Amino acid sequence: MTSSSKTPNQYQPTSTPAWKTLEQQAKKAEQQNISAFFDQNPQRSSQMSVQSGELFLDYSKNLVSDETWQALLELAAQSPLEQHRAAMFSGEKINTTEGRAVLHGALRAEIGDQTIASAAAESDQRVSLVKQQLADVELVSAKIRSGQWLGSTGKAITDVINIGIGGSDLGPKLACSALQEFAHPDIKLHFISNVDGAEILTTLKKLNPETTLVALASKTFTTHETLLNAKTARNWFAETLGLENAQSSSHFVGLTANRANALAYGIPADQILEFAEWVGGRYSLWSSIGLSIAISIGFEKFVEMLAGAREMDLHFQRAPLAENMPVIMALLGIWYSNFLDAQSNAVIPYCERLLLLPSYLQQLDMESNGKSTTLDGESIDYQTGAILWGQTGTNGQHAFFQLLHQGTRMVPIDFVAAAVDNLSNEEHHRVLLGNMLAQASALMCGQEAPEGEAYRYYPGNKPSNVLLLDQLSPKNFGALIALYEHKVFVQGSIWNINSFDQWGVELGKKMANQLLASDSDVQAELDPSTTALFAHIKQCQK
Repeated sequence: MTSSSKTPNQYQPTSTPAWKTLEQQAKKAEQQNISAFFDQNPQRSSQMSVQSGELFLDYSKNLVSDETWQALLELAAQSPLEQHRAAMFSGEKINTTEGRAVLHGALRAEIGDQTIASAAAESDQRVSLVKQQLADVELVSAKIRSGQWLGSTGKAITDVINIGIGGSDLGPKLACSALQEFAHPDIKLHFISNVDGAEILTTLKKLNPETTLVALASKTFTTHETLLNAKTARNWFAETLGLENAQSSSHFVGLTANRANALAYGIPADQILEFAEWVGGRYSLWSSIGLSIAISIGFEKFVEMLAGAREMDLHFQRAPLAENMPVIMALLGIWYSNFLDAQSNAVIPYCERLLLLPSYLQQLDMESNGKSTTLDGESIDYQTGAILWGQTGTNGQHAFFQLLHQGTRMVPIDFVAAAVDNLSNEEHHRVLLGNMLAQASALMCGQEAPEGEAYRYYPGNKPSNVLLLDQLSPKNFGALIALYEHKVFVQGSIWNINSFDQWGVELGKKMANQLLASDSDVQAELDPSTTALFAHIKQCQK
Protein backbone atom coordinates (compact mmCIF):
# COMPACT_ATOMS: atom_id res chain seq x y z
CA MET A 1 0.00 0.00 0.00
CA THR A 2 1.46 3.34 -1.01
CA SER A 3 1.26 6.52 1.02
CA SER A 4 0.86 9.90 -0.62
CA SER A 5 3.17 12.78 0.28
CA LYS A 6 0.75 15.32 -1.19
CA THR A 7 -0.51 18.09 1.04
CA PRO A 8 -4.28 18.60 1.17
CA ASN A 9 -4.31 21.63 -1.18
CA GLN A 10 -2.44 19.67 -3.88
CA TYR A 11 -4.68 16.65 -3.61
CA GLN A 12 -7.68 15.70 -5.73
CA PRO A 13 -9.32 12.37 -4.88
CA THR A 14 -10.52 11.72 -8.44
CA SER A 15 -6.94 11.92 -9.71
CA THR A 16 -5.60 9.14 -7.49
CA PRO A 17 -4.90 5.69 -8.96
CA ALA A 18 -7.22 4.14 -6.37
CA TRP A 19 -10.17 6.29 -7.46
CA LYS A 20 -9.71 5.19 -11.05
CA THR A 21 -9.49 1.54 -9.94
CA LEU A 22 -12.69 1.92 -7.96
CA GLU A 23 -14.48 3.33 -10.99
CA GLN A 24 -13.64 0.08 -12.78
CA GLN A 25 -14.64 -1.97 -9.75
CA ALA A 26 -18.03 -0.25 -9.73
CA LYS A 27 -18.78 -1.63 -13.19
CA LYS A 28 -18.06 -5.15 -11.93
CA ALA A 29 -20.22 -4.61 -8.86
CA GLU A 30 -23.30 -4.48 -11.06
CA GLN A 31 -22.84 -8.22 -11.64
CA GLN A 32 -21.79 -9.17 -8.11
CA ASN A 33 -23.82 -10.60 -5.27
CA ILE A 34 -23.09 -10.24 -1.57
CA SER A 35 -24.31 -13.76 -0.75
CA ALA A 36 -21.95 -15.18 -3.36
CA PHE A 37 -19.01 -13.57 -1.57
CA PHE A 38 -19.77 -15.81 1.43
CA ASP A 39 -19.87 -18.88 -0.81
CA GLN A 40 -16.46 -17.96 -2.20
CA ASN A 41 -14.98 -17.23 1.24
CA PRO A 42 -16.48 -19.02 4.29
CA GLN A 43 -14.26 -16.85 6.53
CA ARG A 44 -15.70 -13.58 5.22
CA SER A 45 -17.69 -12.79 8.38
CA SER A 46 -14.73 -13.10 10.71
CA GLN A 47 -12.37 -11.39 8.28
CA MET A 48 -14.73 -8.46 7.79
CA SER A 49 -15.40 -7.64 11.42
CA VAL A 50 -13.52 -5.47 13.88
CA GLN A 51 -13.76 -4.72 17.59
CA SER A 52 -12.81 -1.63 19.56
CA GLY A 53 -13.46 -1.80 23.29
CA GLU A 54 -17.04 -3.00 23.67
CA LEU A 55 -18.09 -2.04 20.13
CA PHE A 56 -18.19 -4.76 17.49
CA LEU A 57 -18.67 -4.03 13.79
CA ASP A 58 -19.61 -6.71 11.24
CA TYR A 59 -19.28 -5.19 7.77
CA SER A 60 -19.36 -8.46 5.82
CA LYS A 61 -22.85 -7.82 4.37
CA ASN A 62 -21.56 -5.16 1.99
CA LEU A 63 -21.38 -5.22 -1.79
CA VAL A 64 -17.60 -5.15 -1.60
CA SER A 65 -15.33 -7.77 -3.12
CA ASP A 66 -11.83 -8.39 -1.81
CA GLU A 67 -10.43 -6.42 -4.78
CA THR A 68 -12.72 -3.50 -4.10
CA TRP A 69 -11.84 -3.48 -0.42
CA GLN A 70 -8.14 -3.31 -1.19
CA ALA A 71 -8.77 -0.43 -3.59
CA LEU A 72 -10.74 1.41 -0.92
CA LEU A 73 -7.87 1.00 1.53
CA GLU A 74 -5.54 2.33 -1.16
CA LEU A 75 -7.83 5.34 -1.57
CA ALA A 76 -7.41 6.14 2.11
CA ALA A 77 -3.64 5.65 1.92
CA GLN A 78 -3.32 7.87 -1.16
CA SER A 79 -5.30 10.66 0.54
CA PRO A 80 -4.00 13.16 3.13
CA LEU A 81 -6.01 11.35 5.81
CA GLU A 82 -3.11 10.35 8.04
CA GLN A 83 -1.46 13.79 7.89
CA HIS A 84 -4.82 15.47 8.38
CA ARG A 85 -5.59 13.26 11.39
CA ALA A 86 -2.24 14.11 13.00
CA ALA A 87 -2.85 17.80 12.32
CA MET A 88 -6.27 17.69 13.98
CA PHE A 89 -5.11 15.97 17.16
CA SER A 90 -2.00 18.16 17.44
CA GLY A 91 -4.03 21.38 17.32
CA GLU A 92 -3.28 22.77 13.88
CA LYS A 93 -5.92 25.11 12.46
CA ILE A 94 -7.47 22.67 10.03
CA ASN A 95 -10.73 24.66 9.91
CA THR A 96 -9.16 26.94 7.34
CA THR A 97 -12.15 29.16 6.49
CA GLU A 98 -12.52 30.22 10.12
CA GLY A 99 -8.87 29.92 11.15
CA ARG A 100 -9.66 27.50 13.99
CA ALA A 101 -8.21 24.36 15.46
CA VAL A 102 -10.56 21.38 15.78
CA LEU A 103 -9.95 19.90 19.20
CA HIS A 104 -13.05 18.16 20.49
CA GLY A 105 -10.70 15.22 21.08
CA ALA A 106 -9.01 17.31 23.77
CA LEU A 107 -12.28 17.36 25.72
CA ARG A 108 -11.86 13.69 26.57
CA ALA A 109 -8.04 13.34 26.37
CA GLU A 110 -5.65 12.65 29.20
CA ILE A 111 -2.25 14.21 29.80
CA GLY A 112 0.34 12.26 27.81
CA ASP A 113 -2.00 11.14 25.02
CA GLN A 114 -0.27 13.35 22.45
CA THR A 115 2.70 11.46 21.01
CA ILE A 116 3.95 14.21 18.67
CA ALA A 117 6.74 15.82 20.71
CA SER A 118 6.32 19.30 19.23
CA ALA A 119 2.64 19.37 20.23
CA ALA A 120 2.77 17.47 23.52
CA ALA A 121 3.26 20.45 25.89
CA GLU A 122 0.46 22.48 24.30
CA SER A 123 -1.77 19.40 24.29
CA ASP A 124 -1.18 18.83 28.02
CA GLN A 125 -2.07 22.48 28.69
CA ARG A 126 -5.34 22.05 26.82
CA VAL A 127 -6.15 18.92 28.81
CA SER A 128 -5.48 20.82 32.04
CA LEU A 129 -7.77 23.66 30.90
CA VAL A 130 -10.54 21.19 30.09
CA LYS A 131 -10.15 19.54 33.49
CA GLN A 132 -10.59 22.94 35.15
CA GLN A 133 -13.71 23.69 33.11
CA LEU A 134 -15.19 20.27 33.81
CA ALA A 135 -14.56 20.80 37.52
CA ASP A 136 -17.20 23.54 37.32
CA VAL A 137 -19.57 21.08 35.63
CA GLU A 138 -18.94 18.63 38.45
CA LEU A 139 -19.55 21.24 41.14
CA VAL A 140 -22.78 22.62 39.64
CA SER A 141 -24.23 19.24 38.68
CA ALA A 142 -23.48 17.80 42.12
CA LYS A 143 -25.19 20.74 43.89
CA ILE A 144 -28.27 20.36 41.71
CA ARG A 145 -28.42 16.56 42.08
CA SER A 146 -28.02 16.73 45.86
CA GLY A 147 -30.72 19.41 46.32
CA GLN A 148 -28.24 22.08 47.43
CA TRP A 149 -28.85 24.39 44.46
CA LEU A 150 -31.87 26.45 45.52
CA GLY A 151 -34.23 28.63 43.56
CA SER A 152 -35.09 32.21 44.59
CA THR A 153 -37.68 31.01 47.13
CA GLY A 154 -35.33 28.53 48.78
CA LYS A 155 -36.64 25.36 47.14
CA ALA A 156 -34.43 22.69 45.54
CA ILE A 157 -34.35 22.29 41.75
CA THR A 158 -36.57 19.56 40.31
CA ASP A 159 -36.61 20.55 36.62
CA VAL A 160 -33.82 21.76 34.34
CA ILE A 161 -34.56 23.35 30.97
CA ASN A 162 -31.66 23.24 28.50
CA ILE A 163 -32.25 26.08 26.02
CA GLY A 164 -29.99 25.79 22.98
CA ILE A 165 -30.09 24.78 19.35
CA GLY A 166 -28.02 22.60 17.03
CA GLY A 167 -25.03 21.19 18.87
CA SER A 168 -26.13 22.90 22.08
CA ASP A 169 -29.28 20.79 22.03
CA LEU A 170 -28.97 17.63 19.94
CA GLY A 171 -26.02 16.04 21.73
CA PRO A 172 -27.19 16.54 25.32
CA LYS A 173 -30.76 15.59 24.40
CA LEU A 174 -29.60 12.36 22.73
CA ALA A 175 -27.29 11.48 25.63
CA CYS A 176 -29.96 12.02 28.29
CA SER A 177 -32.41 9.89 26.31
CA ALA A 178 -29.90 7.14 25.55
CA LEU A 179 -28.65 6.93 29.14
CA GLN A 180 -31.98 7.23 30.93
CA GLU A 181 -31.20 3.95 32.72
CA PHE A 182 -28.84 6.03 34.89
CA ALA A 183 -31.03 9.15 35.24
CA HIS A 184 -31.60 10.94 38.54
CA PRO A 185 -34.95 9.77 39.93
CA ASP A 186 -36.18 13.20 41.06
CA ILE A 187 -34.81 15.67 38.49
CA LYS A 188 -36.35 15.96 35.05
CA LEU A 189 -34.53 17.35 32.02
CA HIS A 190 -36.33 19.34 29.31
CA PHE A 191 -34.85 20.50 26.01
CA ILE A 192 -36.03 23.58 24.13
CA SER A 193 -34.49 24.38 20.76
CA ASN A 194 -37.11 25.36 18.19
CA VAL A 195 -38.06 29.03 17.97
CA ASP A 196 -41.67 27.82 17.67
CA GLY A 197 -43.18 29.39 20.78
CA ALA A 198 -45.54 26.48 21.32
CA GLU A 199 -42.60 24.33 22.41
CA ILE A 200 -41.38 26.48 25.27
CA LEU A 201 -44.79 27.83 26.33
CA THR A 202 -46.24 24.31 26.58
CA THR A 203 -43.23 23.17 28.60
CA LEU A 204 -43.34 26.09 31.01
CA LYS A 205 -47.04 25.52 31.76
CA LYS A 206 -46.14 22.11 33.20
CA LEU A 207 -43.40 23.35 35.53
CA ASN A 208 -43.10 25.06 38.89
CA PRO A 209 -40.94 28.19 38.48
CA GLU A 210 -39.75 27.95 42.08
CA THR A 211 -37.97 24.67 41.33
CA THR A 212 -36.92 25.27 37.72
CA LEU A 213 -33.41 26.03 36.47
CA VAL A 214 -32.61 27.24 32.93
CA ALA A 215 -29.29 26.18 31.38
CA LEU A 216 -28.76 28.72 28.61
CA ALA A 217 -26.44 26.98 26.14
CA SER A 218 -24.88 29.06 23.38
CA LYS A 219 -21.29 29.11 22.19
CA THR A 220 -21.44 32.80 21.27
CA PHE A 221 -24.38 33.90 23.42
CA THR A 222 -25.80 35.59 20.32
CA THR A 223 -27.89 32.77 18.82
CA HIS A 224 -31.25 34.32 17.90
CA GLU A 225 -33.47 31.30 18.56
CA THR A 226 -31.83 30.61 21.91
CA LEU A 227 -32.07 34.18 23.14
CA LEU A 228 -35.72 34.48 22.10
CA ASN A 229 -36.58 31.31 24.03
CA ALA A 230 -34.56 32.64 26.97
CA LYS A 231 -36.55 35.89 26.86
CA THR A 232 -39.79 33.90 27.10
CA ALA A 233 -38.40 32.00 30.10
CA ARG A 234 -37.34 35.28 31.75
CA ASN A 235 -40.82 36.69 31.23
CA TRP A 236 -42.28 33.56 32.84
CA PHE A 237 -40.15 34.00 35.95
CA ALA A 238 -41.11 37.69 36.08
CA GLU A 239 -44.83 36.93 35.81
CA THR A 240 -44.85 34.04 38.27
CA LEU A 241 -42.17 34.96 40.82
CA GLY A 242 -41.77 38.68 40.28
CA LEU A 243 -38.16 38.24 39.14
CA GLU A 244 -37.59 41.14 36.74
CA ASN A 245 -34.01 40.06 36.08
CA ALA A 246 -34.33 36.31 36.33
CA GLN A 247 -31.15 35.77 34.30
CA SER A 248 -29.20 37.19 37.26
CA SER A 249 -30.84 34.85 39.76
CA SER A 250 -30.12 31.28 40.76
CA HIS A 251 -32.65 30.16 38.14
CA PHE A 252 -30.15 30.65 35.26
CA VAL A 253 -26.74 29.29 34.37
CA GLY A 254 -24.83 30.06 31.18
CA LEU A 255 -22.90 27.53 29.09
CA THR A 256 -20.70 29.34 26.60
CA ALA A 257 -17.34 30.00 24.99
CA ASN A 258 -18.02 33.77 25.21
CA ARG A 259 -17.86 34.73 28.86
CA ALA A 260 -18.07 38.46 28.10
CA ASN A 261 -21.39 38.11 26.28
CA ALA A 262 -22.83 35.94 29.04
CA LEU A 263 -21.83 38.54 31.64
CA ALA A 264 -23.33 41.33 29.52
CA TYR A 265 -26.54 39.32 29.31
CA GLY A 266 -26.68 39.31 33.10
CA ILE A 267 -25.59 35.79 34.07
CA PRO A 268 -23.64 35.94 37.36
CA ALA A 269 -19.93 35.26 36.95
CA ASP A 270 -19.99 32.19 39.20
CA GLN A 271 -22.92 30.73 37.18
CA ILE A 272 -21.10 30.77 33.83
CA LEU A 273 -19.62 27.45 32.75
CA GLU A 274 -17.12 27.93 29.95
CA PHE A 275 -15.66 25.86 27.15
CA ALA A 276 -12.91 26.72 24.70
CA GLU A 277 -13.45 28.55 21.42
CA TRP A 278 -11.88 25.62 19.53
CA VAL A 279 -14.83 23.39 20.43
CA GLY A 280 -17.19 23.15 17.45
CA GLY A 281 -20.89 23.35 18.27
CA ARG A 282 -21.78 19.90 16.96
CA TYR A 283 -18.88 18.42 18.94
CA SER A 284 -19.67 20.19 22.22
CA LEU A 285 -21.62 17.63 24.26
CA TRP A 286 -18.28 16.59 25.82
CA SER A 287 -17.79 20.11 27.25
CA SER A 288 -19.78 22.24 29.69
CA ILE A 289 -22.60 22.07 27.12
CA GLY A 290 -23.02 18.58 28.59
CA LEU A 291 -24.06 19.98 31.99
CA SER A 292 -27.56 18.55 31.49
CA ILE A 293 -26.01 15.12 30.93
CA ALA A 294 -24.00 15.37 34.13
CA ILE A 295 -27.13 16.48 36.01
CA SER A 296 -29.08 13.54 34.63
CA ILE A 297 -26.60 10.67 35.00
CA GLY A 298 -24.09 12.11 37.48
CA PHE A 299 -20.62 13.48 36.84
CA GLU A 300 -18.88 10.13 37.39
CA LYS A 301 -20.88 8.55 34.59
CA PHE A 302 -20.33 11.64 32.44
CA VAL A 303 -16.60 10.99 32.88
CA GLU A 304 -17.18 7.37 31.84
CA MET A 305 -18.78 8.70 28.65
CA LEU A 306 -15.67 10.80 28.02
CA ALA A 307 -13.49 7.74 28.64
CA GLY A 308 -15.37 5.76 26.01
CA ALA A 309 -14.88 8.55 23.48
CA ARG A 310 -11.18 8.71 24.35
CA GLU A 311 -10.89 4.97 23.82
CA MET A 312 -12.27 5.43 20.32
CA ASP A 313 -9.95 8.41 19.74
CA LEU A 314 -6.94 6.26 20.54
CA HIS A 315 -8.21 3.42 18.36
CA PHE A 316 -8.71 5.86 15.47
CA GLN A 317 -5.19 7.25 15.86
CA ARG A 318 -3.37 3.96 16.34
CA ALA A 319 -5.15 1.13 14.51
CA PRO A 320 -3.98 0.29 10.97
CA LEU A 321 -6.36 1.49 8.27
CA ALA A 322 -7.59 -2.04 7.54
CA GLU A 323 -8.52 -2.56 11.22
CA ASN A 324 -9.70 0.97 11.98
CA MET A 325 -13.44 1.13 12.66
CA PRO A 326 -14.05 4.77 11.66
CA VAL A 327 -11.95 4.34 8.52
CA ILE A 328 -13.81 1.18 7.55
CA MET A 329 -17.22 2.81 7.92
CA ALA A 330 -16.10 5.93 6.08
CA LEU A 331 -14.69 3.97 3.13
CA LEU A 332 -17.86 1.94 2.77
CA GLY A 333 -19.88 5.16 2.68
CA ILE A 334 -17.63 6.59 -0.03
CA TRP A 335 -17.94 3.39 -2.07
CA TYR A 336 -21.72 3.60 -2.13
CA SER A 337 -21.99 7.36 -2.55
CA ASN A 338 -19.26 8.01 -5.10
CA PHE A 339 -19.16 4.79 -7.08
CA LEU A 340 -22.53 3.03 -6.76
CA ASP A 341 -24.69 6.19 -6.82
CA ALA A 342 -26.42 5.65 -3.47
CA GLN A 343 -28.23 8.87 -2.59
CA SER A 344 -28.80 8.27 1.12
CA ASN A 345 -27.72 6.23 4.14
CA ALA A 346 -30.03 4.93 6.86
CA VAL A 347 -29.15 4.50 10.52
CA ILE A 348 -31.55 2.10 12.24
CA PRO A 349 -31.04 1.71 15.99
CA TYR A 350 -32.74 -1.34 17.49
CA CYS A 351 -33.06 0.46 20.82
CA GLU A 352 -35.81 2.94 21.58
CA ARG A 353 -33.46 4.99 23.77
CA LEU A 354 -31.40 5.69 20.64
CA LEU A 355 -34.43 7.15 18.87
CA LEU A 356 -32.64 10.49 18.51
CA LEU A 357 -29.41 9.02 17.12
CA PRO A 358 -30.37 9.57 13.44
CA SER A 359 -31.32 13.21 14.18
CA TYR A 360 -28.01 13.77 15.97
CA LEU A 361 -26.05 12.18 13.15
CA GLN A 362 -27.87 14.28 10.56
CA GLN A 363 -26.26 17.41 11.97
CA LEU A 364 -22.91 15.74 12.57
CA ASP A 365 -22.70 14.35 9.03
CA MET A 366 -24.72 16.66 6.81
CA GLU A 367 -23.59 19.94 8.36
CA SER A 368 -19.98 18.72 8.32
CA ASN A 369 -19.74 17.24 4.83
CA GLY A 370 -22.52 18.96 2.91
CA LYS A 371 -19.94 20.95 0.96
CA SER A 372 -19.33 21.69 -2.74
CA THR A 373 -15.95 23.45 -2.50
CA THR A 374 -12.54 21.87 -1.94
CA LEU A 375 -10.03 22.97 0.66
CA ASP A 376 -8.34 25.14 -1.96
CA GLY A 377 -11.58 26.79 -3.07
CA GLU A 378 -12.32 24.81 -6.22
CA SER A 379 -15.79 23.63 -7.19
CA ILE A 380 -16.35 19.91 -6.64
CA ASP A 381 -17.47 17.64 -9.48
CA TYR A 382 -18.03 14.51 -7.34
CA GLN A 383 -20.51 13.65 -4.60
CA THR A 384 -19.79 14.61 -1.00
CA GLY A 385 -21.97 14.03 2.10
CA ALA A 386 -24.86 11.65 1.62
CA ILE A 387 -28.37 12.25 2.92
CA LEU A 388 -28.71 10.53 6.30
CA TRP A 389 -32.00 9.44 7.83
CA GLY A 390 -33.45 6.75 10.06
CA GLN A 391 -35.86 5.52 12.72
CA THR A 392 -35.77 2.85 15.37
CA GLY A 393 -36.51 -0.78 14.64
CA THR A 394 -38.92 -2.49 14.87
CA ASN A 395 -41.05 0.60 14.15
CA GLY A 396 -39.26 1.22 10.86
CA GLN A 397 -40.10 -2.30 9.69
CA HIS A 398 -43.76 -1.29 9.62
CA ALA A 399 -43.06 1.97 7.80
CA PHE A 400 -40.24 2.40 5.27
CA PHE A 401 -38.69 -1.08 5.20
CA GLN A 402 -40.99 -1.89 2.28
CA LEU A 403 -38.91 0.47 0.16
CA LEU A 404 -35.66 -0.95 1.51
CA HIS A 405 -36.63 -4.51 0.62
CA GLN A 406 -38.50 -4.11 -2.68
CA GLY A 407 -37.88 -0.54 -3.80
CA THR A 408 -35.58 0.49 -6.64
CA ARG A 409 -33.13 2.54 -4.60
CA MET A 410 -29.93 1.38 -2.93
CA VAL A 411 -29.89 2.51 0.70
CA PRO A 412 -26.89 1.25 2.71
CA ILE A 413 -27.87 0.75 6.36
CA ASP A 414 -26.15 0.87 9.72
CA PHE A 415 -28.00 -1.38 12.17
CA VAL A 416 -27.09 -0.40 15.75
CA ALA A 417 -28.01 -2.35 18.89
CA ALA A 418 -26.94 -3.33 22.40
CA ALA A 419 -26.35 -7.03 22.98
CA VAL A 420 -27.50 -6.69 26.62
CA ASP A 421 -30.26 -4.36 27.82
CA ASN A 422 -30.79 -4.08 31.55
CA LEU A 423 -34.03 -2.15 31.14
CA SER A 424 -35.64 -4.85 29.00
CA ASN A 425 -36.22 -8.55 29.67
CA GLU A 426 -34.98 -11.68 27.95
CA GLU A 427 -38.08 -12.25 25.82
CA HIS A 428 -38.42 -8.69 24.55
CA HIS A 429 -34.72 -8.29 23.84
CA ARG A 430 -34.42 -11.64 22.07
CA VAL A 431 -37.30 -10.69 19.76
CA LEU A 432 -35.85 -7.20 19.18
CA LEU A 433 -32.39 -8.44 18.21
CA GLY A 434 -33.83 -11.35 16.25
CA ASN A 435 -35.76 -8.87 14.15
CA MET A 436 -32.65 -6.79 13.49
CA LEU A 437 -30.53 -9.73 12.41
CA ALA A 438 -33.37 -11.12 10.29
CA GLN A 439 -33.79 -7.78 8.51
CA ALA A 440 -30.08 -7.55 7.70
CA SER A 441 -30.12 -11.13 6.39
CA ALA A 442 -33.31 -10.68 4.36
CA LEU A 443 -32.00 -7.50 2.78
CA MET A 444 -28.87 -9.34 1.69
CA CYS A 445 -30.32 -12.71 0.70
CA GLY A 446 -33.66 -11.70 -0.82
CA GLN A 447 -36.22 -14.21 -2.04
CA GLU A 448 -37.34 -15.58 -5.39
CA ALA A 449 -40.99 -15.00 -6.26
CA PRO A 450 -43.38 -17.97 -6.47
CA GLU A 451 -44.75 -18.64 -9.94
CA GLY A 452 -47.21 -15.93 -10.95
CA GLU A 453 -46.56 -13.82 -7.83
CA ALA A 454 -43.91 -11.36 -8.92
CA TYR A 455 -44.97 -8.98 -6.16
CA ARG A 456 -43.39 -11.37 -3.66
CA TYR A 457 -39.95 -11.02 -5.21
CA TYR A 458 -37.20 -9.66 -2.96
CA PRO A 459 -34.11 -8.80 -5.04
CA GLY A 460 -31.75 -8.93 -2.06
CA ASN A 461 -28.16 -7.79 -2.48
CA LYS A 462 -28.91 -4.82 -0.21
CA PRO A 463 -25.90 -3.82 1.91
CA SER A 464 -25.71 -3.20 5.64
CA ASN A 465 -23.39 -2.95 8.64
CA VAL A 466 -24.26 -4.39 12.03
CA LEU A 467 -22.79 -2.41 14.93
CA LEU A 468 -23.18 -4.03 18.34
CA LEU A 469 -22.49 -2.48 21.74
CA ASP A 470 -22.02 -4.94 24.58
CA GLN A 471 -24.55 -2.76 26.44
CA LEU A 472 -25.71 0.85 26.28
CA SER A 473 -23.44 2.12 29.05
CA PRO A 474 -22.11 5.69 29.29
CA LYS A 475 -18.70 4.48 28.16
CA ASN A 476 -20.04 2.64 25.11
CA PHE A 477 -22.32 5.54 24.22
CA GLY A 478 -19.29 7.83 24.24
CA ALA A 479 -17.39 5.45 21.99
CA LEU A 480 -20.35 5.21 19.61
CA ILE A 481 -20.60 8.98 19.13
CA ALA A 482 -16.83 9.35 18.72
CA LEU A 483 -16.90 6.57 16.12
CA TYR A 484 -19.31 8.54 13.95
CA GLU A 485 -17.39 11.78 14.54
CA HIS A 486 -14.25 10.19 13.14
CA LYS A 487 -16.11 8.50 10.28
CA VAL A 488 -17.29 11.94 9.15
CA PHE A 489 -13.75 13.32 9.49
CA VAL A 490 -12.27 10.52 7.36
CA GLN A 491 -14.77 11.11 4.58
CA GLY A 492 -14.10 14.85 4.64
CA SER A 493 -10.36 14.23 4.39
CA ILE A 494 -10.73 11.91 1.42
CA TRP A 495 -13.20 14.28 -0.28
CA ASN A 496 -10.76 17.18 0.29
CA ILE A 497 -13.31 19.40 2.04
CA ASN A 498 -13.49 21.34 5.31
CA SER A 499 -15.74 19.29 7.59
CA PHE A 500 -15.68 21.88 10.36
CA ASP A 501 -17.34 25.01 9.02
CA GLN A 502 -21.03 25.53 8.22
CA TRP A 503 -21.37 28.60 6.03
CA GLY A 504 -24.49 27.11 4.46
CA VAL A 505 -26.60 28.20 7.43
CA GLU A 506 -25.70 31.89 7.10
CA LEU A 507 -27.72 32.95 4.05
CA GLY A 508 -31.04 31.78 5.46
CA LYS A 509 -30.35 33.65 8.72
CA LYS A 510 -29.56 36.84 6.81
CA MET A 511 -32.70 36.62 4.70
CA ALA A 512 -34.88 35.89 7.74
CA ASN A 513 -33.54 39.02 9.40
CA GLN A 514 -34.30 41.01 6.26
CA LEU A 515 -37.82 39.62 6.10
CA LEU A 516 -38.54 40.44 9.72
CA ALA A 517 -37.12 43.95 9.50
CA SER A 518 -39.63 46.75 9.85
CA ASP A 519 -38.08 48.67 6.95
CA SER A 520 -40.24 47.91 3.89
CA ASP A 521 -37.36 48.75 1.55
CA VAL A 522 -35.35 45.90 3.04
CA GLN A 523 -38.24 43.50 2.49
CA ALA A 524 -38.51 44.64 -1.13
CA GLU A 525 -35.05 43.22 -1.82
CA LEU A 526 -36.44 39.69 -1.42
CA ASP A 527 -37.96 37.72 -4.27
CA PRO A 528 -41.60 38.50 -5.19
CA SER A 529 -42.92 35.11 -4.08
CA THR A 530 -41.45 35.42 -0.58
CA THR A 531 -42.65 38.98 -0.20
CA ALA A 532 -46.17 37.98 -1.26
CA LEU A 533 -46.24 35.04 1.12
CA PHE A 534 -45.15 37.19 4.04
CA ALA A 535 -47.88 39.69 3.18
CA HIS A 536 -50.45 36.87 3.08
CA ILE A 537 -49.38 35.67 6.53
CA LYS A 538 -49.68 39.18 7.97
CA GLN A 539 -53.13 39.50 6.45
CA CYS A 540 -54.22 36.21 8.09
CA GLN A 541 -52.92 37.44 11.43
CA LYS A 542 -55.00 40.64 11.43
